Amino acid sequence: MHWRERAACSRVDPDLFFPSGHSGPSLTQIDEAKAVCGGCPVLEQCLDCAVGVGVGQVDGIWGGLTESERRAMRRRGARRGKETITTAA
Repeated sequence: MHWRERAACSRVDPDLFFPSGHSGPSLTQIDEAKAVCGGCPVLEQCLDCAVGVGVGQVDGIWGGLTESERRAMRRRGARRGKETITTAA
């Protein structure tokens, strides 16, 4: 069975995970989507998939994070990688 078939979001309206903005009613929608993700048995696989695709390639809430949260996570990871290389040299 593929991880997506076990995802909690597979039993929810997909539109919930694609808010139309980042303020007002969209904040409630984001919170509701994240609540579904919070109880998901495949949260890590979902996030790995979304992060692995690359910047700007995956819209919506994936792995419990918004697009901007995933972007920030990738930047932190990239900085961590540079710090490791710098200190190792």
